[in-house]
Amino acid sequence: MTTGFARRAFSWTDFSLTDLIERGEWRPKDEALSGEASRAAQDARLPRRGRTLWLAISLSMGSAIALGLARFSYALLLPSMKTDLGWSFAQAGAMNTANALGYLLGALAFPRLSRRWSAGALFIGGCVATALLMAATGMLSDTNALFAQRVATGIASAFIFVSGGVLAARLASSSPRDAGLVLGLYYGGTGWGIVASALLVPATLVAAVHGWQVAWFALAGACVALSVVAGIAARRVDKQHVLRTSAAGEAAATTRHVSVFRYAFALSGYGLFGVGYIGYMTFIVALLHGVGMSEGVVTGFYVLLGMATIVSARIWSRLLDRMRGGQALAVLNALLAFATVLPALVAHPVVAFASGLLFGATFLSAVASTTAFVRHNLPAAHWARGISAFTIVFAFGQIVGPTVIGWVSDGAGLERGLIYSACLLAAGAALATCQRTWAQKGDSVN
Repeated sequence: MTTGFARRAFSWTDFSLTDLIERGEWRPKDEALSGEASRAAQDARLPRRGRTLWLAISLSMGSAIALGLARFSYALLLPSMKTDLGWSFAQAGAMNTANALGYLLGALAFPRLSRRWSAGALFIGGCVATALLMAATGMLSDTNALFAQRVATGIASAFIFVSGGVLAARLASSSPRDAGLVLGLYYGGTGWGIVASALLVPATLVAAVHGWQVAWFALAGACVALSVVAGIAARRVDKQHVLRTSAAGEAAATTRHVSVFRYAFALSGYGLFGVGYIGYMTFIVALLHGVGMSEGVVTGFYVLLGMATIVSARIWSRLLDRMRGGQALAVLNALLAFATVLPALVAHPVVAFASGLLFGATFLSAVASTTAFVRHNLPAAHWARGISAFTIVFAFGQIVGPTVIGWVSDGAGLERGLIYSACLLAAGAALATCQRTWAQKGDSVN
């Protein structure tokens, strides 16, 4: 009995010391620090943690460009462009489908391009290209030309989003205790783009033929400003990665490959997330206008959604750290399904704001959950490949979503379209629940 008790006590002590060592809070006796030196070391770690989180926030301006400004601003412009250009809901949705098609092409090209250029270079290139393409939209009015522009913008946005995800994963690995928070901050940066869009678009829409073009110029200007901040952060993270891995190239080459079939449930659940969420983000503003809500209510709704996206990093960071299989994606998909169905069932500003608050606080964390899944289950050498795989199925979902939900909305109304979106999100939650973690020794760096 005594021996068993001692063994259990030793195991507990060993676990505790290991945990402390990993967190940098304990050192062997021969390396022990004096009280003052220990406090100095802790003080040194605090600025380092602050720099890591600030880098994540700065890097998240790329997410703000790729999604918040380049994609989600379109929901605010859709009613004006639809009326001016005589589009149906299916045609209006096809513009976001075009953007998603470009996103898919960019995601497919990324693994090959990443062998030639660093993630930081692709990130900066994507930011510059997106800003230029957004400005070009302000000079177009032909539907086919706009369609081509949305494809090109999608390609550039994919370079930002995938390379930014890789950079965020690397940054998270340098601060394991804050890994979930770092990833959440990066993806939550989309909220800054949503807020900027909500403030810029109504202020710059002109009541004239093609009056929406001025808003695209304003959005392009915002892209330029955010590109400067994001580009500086990307270069720093890229440089840190090169210094940290300069001697690890041979080890990475021998890392065992993990088949995508091992995370098929997570990929499927994420693909349905792509279909369901983009239906909401494309048509929710048109629905609110359609039920008679004022411009002020719609603007307030979109600002609230964006602000909720920004703070979502803190809400879900522990979930992303603890759930290593598909459970995090399942929980978030289920919450999104509920948020999506609310405004379809009840046309009231309070319900709309509740929907926007829950949706904004959740949907980008679903994206972050896939990067967290890759970090937990794939070796570092395959992070770019894993993130690209999730981005590809995400893009497929976004290609299908706007056109299908738009077609449903043309025939049965926008409310029915959002109900279909909610059902797809619920199905995605069910699939993600089936995904288990498999990280074994040699399969993951975590």
